[in-house]
Amino acid sequence: MNEINCPECGNLFKIDQNNYSNILKQVRDTEFDQELSNRLELAQEDKNKSIQLAIQNLKIEMQETSSIQNNKIQYLKSKLSAAEADKKLAVNTAKNSAEKERDSIAYMLEKTKETNQYDQRIAVSKAISELKQGYNELKNKLDKAELEKQLSERSIKEKFEIQIKERDDAIERLRDMKLRLSTKMVGESLEQHCENEFNKIRSIAFPNAYFEKDNDVSSGSKGDYIFRDIDSNDNEIISIMFEMKNESDSGSSKKKNEDFLKELNKDRLQKGCEYAVLVSLLEPESDFFNSGIVDVSHRFPKMYVVRPQCFLPIISLLRNASLKSLEYKTELACIKEQNIDITNFENSLEIFKNSFGKNYSLASRRFETAISEIDKSISHLQKTKEALIGADRNLRLANDKAQEVTVKKLTRNNPTMEERFQILKDRSAA
Repeated sequence: MNEINCPECGNLFKIDQNNYSNILKQVRDTEFDQELSNRLELAQEDKNKSIQLAIQNLKIEMQETSSIQNNKIQYLKSKLSAAEADKKLAVNTAKNSAEKERDSIAYMLEKTKETNQYDQRIAVSKAISELKQGYNELKNKLDKAELEKQLSERSIKEKFEIQIKERDDAIERLRDMKLRLSTKMVGESLEQHCENEFNKIRSIAFPNAYFEKDNDVSSGSKGDYIFRDIDSNDNEIISIMFEMKNESDSGSSKKKNEDFLKELNKDRLQKGCEYAVLVSLLEPESDFFNSGIVDVSHRFPKMYVVRPQCFLPIISLLRNASLKSLEYKTELACIKEQNIDITNFENSLEIFKNSFGKNYSLASRRFETAISEIDKSISHLQKTKEALIGADRNLRLANDKAQEVTVKKLTRNNPTMEERFQILKDRSAA
């Protein structure tokens, strides 16, 4: 039990340990909240003062920088003016010097004009002779160059005619080979081509990649190849379902790329691949499919149609995009974890607040009950005090009355008691 001195009446009253601890905690929490509020106000004031000081320092630095720049500008302007003056002086000096030299040369030419006329005629005839000789040599060179040009053009023409003939022969051989191959054989040749192209750069560009034929027919259908790539932490970066399609140019029925998209999308979903790519030689005259990588996501999600020459570029493009997406996913996962931590903290704080609120309410009710009981006890003690005061007054009156009692008063109008007291008195005298 703990004693508390009432500040109003000065009386001491006792409460149990739990109520005492709750009252003490309430007082400490109030002081802590007040101290925290004061500290926050001081921190905010320090922050505002720091901001104002930083702004003033920045203004001072800007003013100093502006002053330095203005001084530099004035210095450059003065140098520019001096340079302009030096330039004008140099021009005037050079002009005067040139005029003097011109007058001197004119005078000397005038003096030597008469003596040099004969020498000039000899020099002119000699120059004409040299020009005729040079003209003949130049003409011979031009004729020789023209002849060499004609021979070179003829040689180049014959060379290109041979190359064109060889190319036409190669095209013809390829056409003959396609005519001899069935559709399945042509398709297998395209698959082998893509696999060989991938294996050439596998160790350099895709060291952790899986690129193998799809042999799982448990779902009723299969694609041609599945490409999967993982990072150093075994996280999947990208997965692609590949389908290779080709047919003979002389086939009786011409297939279209559109005929294989639905089945390819089905294979992609069944095998759990993110993207689907149709490597096709169908519709060879189509400018739409010959333009490069064709996005057909408007028909089926994450699907592309490419020619064989775009087989490796589409893998690189999708892989790079997925790498960036993986970074975003990793950052998003971190942010989600942080949000979960914040949410857990907020939930814990809310649980603490609710528990604290319940305990505070319970303590408050018990404190009010204790105060009410104390008030009742005080009222009861006050009544007891008044009763004791009344009893004391009655006892005092009784004592006064007892003091006033005498034998004479007791025997007045009472012969029997007078006789008894007289007997006692006589005995005492004897």
